[in-house]
Amino acid sequence: MTALLALAGCGGDSSSSVSPELSDVSSSSVIPASSGNLQSSSSKDSKNSSSSEEKAKESSSSVKPSSSDAKSSSSEVVKQSSSSVVASSSSVDIVKSSSSGIVFDTARFCTPGYSYCDRSLGADSVQAGAYKKFTDTRNGRSYYYLTINGKDKDNKPASVTVMAENLNIGVMVDGKKDQSDDSKVERYCYNNDTTNCDEYGGLYQWAEMMQLPSECNTKSCANLIKPNHQGICPNGWRLLTEDDFYVVLHADGNKHGAEDVRATSFGGLNFSGYSLIGAGYNWAYVFKNEKEATQWFYPRESVEYPEEGAPISSMNDADKNAASRDLYKTYGSSVRCVMVE
Repeated sequence: MTALLALAGCGGDSSSSVSPELSDVSSSSVIPASSGNLQSSSSKDSKNSSSSEEKAKESSSSVKPSSSDAKSSSSEVVKQSSSSVVASSSSVDIVKSSSSGIVFDTARFCTPGYSYCDRSLGADSVQAGAYKKFTDTRNGRSYYYLTINGKDKDNKPASVTVMAENLNIGVMVDGKKDQSDDSKVERYCYNNDTTNCDEYGGLYQWAEMMQLPSECNTKSCANLIKPNHQGICPNGWRLLTEDDFYVVLHADGNKHGAEDVRATSFGGLNFSGYSLIGAGYNWAYVFKNEKEATQWFYPRESVEYPEEGAPISSMNDADKNAASRDLYKTYGSSVRCVMVE
C-alpha cells in the first residue's frame, strides 16, 4: 500500500532516542487483511504488544444508505451563519482552563507574579497571550486557538492557525452504532458519557467529520471532497490536514518531536501550545485508551482502499513520534479545525 505520512516513524517505542532534528520522515505501511480490507493496530495497543494487530469486524448492515448529496444543514445543530465564528477582540492572558474543562498547560507560561512559572521546562516557549478565543454560534461553545509558526515539508517557513482543543459539536449516539442520521451532526462521547465530550471533544466517524452522507464510510466519495474541506468545522474554519500537522510538529523551537505537541497531562512538554490530549477513540464500536492515546482522521480517502479506509495519525502518552496509516472510516476519532486564511 502506498505509504502515508509517517512523522519520524511509528509510535509506541518508548525506548527510542529523541532526535534533535525533526526533519526525519520515514514511512509506515498498512498491512491489508486477506479479504482486501484494512487491518491495523492502535498506537496504544502496538505499544503493549508489537506482535499482534487488532482486526476490525465491520458490519455494513448497520450503515444506513443515504443520498449522494452532502448532509442537510437544515438541522439546528449544523445550521451555519456568517457569524458562526466570533473571535475575541483581545488575546487571553493566562489560560487556566477552558469552558470545556480542558486544563491548559499554564506551567508553559512564565509571567511575573504567577507561582506556577517553571523555567526548567522552557516555560517561555508559548508566550502569554498566545491563545485567543472564539465562539461557535451553532451551540454556543467557545474554543481556544493559536497560530503556530514552523516549517513545511519543503523546509520553508509556514504557519497554521489551529484550535488548541478538539471539536465538540453534535448529538450523542451510542458507541455501538454508526453515525448514520444524515440530517444532523452526530458524535460519540467516550463511554457514552456527555461529560467526556466536554473534556475531550467528540469522536467522529470519517463521513461524519467530512459532513458527507454516511454511506461514504463504505464507498468512495472522492468527488465530494473539496479543497479546504470544511466538514463539521464552523464557518471560517476547515479540517486539519497532514500538511497542517507537519507544521505543528515542526513548530519553531520544537526539539522533542511528539512530546512538544502533547499536553503535559498527556506525557508531553507542549512546547508548541497545540495541547494534544489523550481523548481515546472508538475502535470497532468499542471505546479504548482514554487518557492514554488519541487519533484523528484527515480529509481524504485511502489511496488503495478508498471505499472503506482513510488516513489517520495517532499517538500515545509515551510516543516520541506520531504514527500515520490507513484506518476504517467507521472508527471514531477526534477532530481539530484550522482557520481558513
